[in-house]
Amino acid sequence: MFRGFFNFNEVRSNMNPDGKIHSCVSCGLYKDVLSPKMAAFGDGEMGVLNVGEAPGETEDRRGKQWQGSAGRLLRRTYKDLGVDLFKDCVNINAINCRPTTESGSNRTPSPHEVSSCRHIVLNVINQTKPKVIIVLGKQALISLLGHRWKKDLGGIAKWRGWIVPDRDLNAWLCPVWHPSFVRRLDSREAESIWRQDLKHALAMVDAPFPSFSNDRDCVEIIDTPDKLLDHRGLVEIDYETTGLKPHAPGHRIVCASVCSSDNHVQVFMMPKAKSGRSRFLDLLHDTKSGKMAHNMKFEDTWSKVRLRCAVRHWAWDSMLAAHVLDNRPGITGLKFQTYVNFGVVDYDSEIAPYLRAKDGKSGNSQNKVLELIRSPEGRRKLMTYCGLDSLYGYRLSKLQMKTMQIDPSEL
Repeated sequence: MFRGFFNFNEVRSNMNPDGKIHSCVSCGLYKDVLSPKMAAFGDGEMGVLNVGEAPGETEDRRGKQWQGSAGRLLRRTYKDLGVDLFKDCVNINAINCRPTTESGSNRTPSPHEVSSCRHIVLNVINQTKPKVIIVLGKQALISLLGHRWKKDLGGIAKWRGWIVPDRDLNAWLCPVWHPSFVRRLDSREAESIWRQDLKHALAMVDAPFPSFSNDRDCVEIIDTPDKLLDHRGLVEIDYETTGLKPHAPGHRIVCASVCSSDNHVQVFMMPKAKSGRSRFLDLLHDTKSGKMAHNMKFEDTWSKVRLRCAVRHWAWDSMLAAHVLDNRPGITGLKFQTYVNFGVVDYDSEIAPYLRAKDGKSGNSQNKVLELIRSPEGRRKLMTYCGLDSLYGYRLSKLQMKTMQIDPSEL
């Protein structure tokens, strides 16, 4: 039976939330290249997968990755680090047909082309099961993360240097600069940073990948704050509210969560009557329990304005600590920190539309949370999300303390 150039997976729509067809056929780059659908290359003896951007002229002519000047720099740097690029690694690109301009020069792949080729990259990951995936440059980052990361992805500068225990890919995901970018910078400092990033990434080959349980099982929904555990020591607090600022009429705290361990968090709908909140208010006022939050000024302000309770003994703000540890812009948010540290790429996409203000120009505007909690299922989703915020915030705070060599018992 005649076997066509494309298989079914390459013809069908590929990860197209925009409604467009993303496939080899719709991309069309294969029509004008010498090496269409360039196959992954390398023995992969170390369990390392390198994901680059796209074949250049030399790669297209030879039918193999990393054959040009950028590849020579990568091979030389890997050799210095004790790694053979083709013997120890498998190599693939975000785009596996050479993208060119009308004049025949190399060009950056389009988002549609990256999306169309993504299934090839994911198939290689599924087949080779690498321990470490080194993500070389922005296009490789888009290929592996662009369809999963629901927020602003940003550039490679935001991501380089992180060692991510990606739960979906079951591998350490390590974004670094593309070697062609390092060549263009022509800077000894930049090459030193790049080499350090590669060294740290390659060292993860010998690091066991974490075993993860279902974090949602750690969330206990309680029907009243009277059932809160007797907390001593450090606790993470999180609120879901009707907006960003508590001062405008009609605003309120909808639910709250309290976490005091790596594997258990309690969450409840906030009672409207002050008498129903007494146990929670006692916790906020208790000096024996150190309070933690991600951006604690939010919980502190809402507590003062809407609960008429000044929180005593704030001990840790994981957003501020994230800034102290790494002052790059765009990296201090809890969702980003949760992914790069714990490998959870998305746990809020269902809830996020309800958290956006109806009037984006006013900080006093209400969001749509009250619409969400009209149904029991909506309340459950909101409380689960609130509980996960506390759980990840607690874990992040403890990790930051360990990194900064701070004894939690002294806080």
